[in-house]
Amino acid sequence: MVLEDALTRKFAALADPTRRAILLRLARGEATVSELQAPFRISQPAISKHLKVLEGAGLIERGQAAQSRPRRLNRAALQETVEWFEHFRSLWNDSFDRLEDLLGANQPSQKDETP
Repeated sequence: MVLEDALTRKFAALADPTRRAILLRLARGEATVSELQAPFRISQPAISKHLKVLEGAGLIERGQAAQSRPRRLNRAALQETVEWFEHFRSLWNDSFDRLEDLLGANQPSQKDETP
C-alpha cells in the first residue's frame, strides 16, 4: 500500500466538483450536514462520504454545537495547497517575463523603420 502525503490527499479531495462546492459553502461559515446536502441531488450517505474525504484531507473540521456537529473550513490546511500553487505561479511568471524580454529584444525599434 502506498502512503499518501497530506498534499496528495488535499488534491484528491479537491478533484471532485461536489467537494469543491462544499468548501465554497463552508467558506461562508459553518454548516450542518443537512445544510450542506440541500443544494445537491444526492443522499445523506453520499454527502457524508464527501465530508469524510474532506475531513481525511484535513480541509474541514467537525464542530460540536448541542446535538449537531456542524462542519467548518480549515483555512490553515488550504494554505499548504495555495503555497504549492504559488511556487508554480512564480515560475510561470518568471518564464513569461523572460519570454516578453526576448520578444521585445527582437522587435525592431521605431527609429529603425523607414517611412
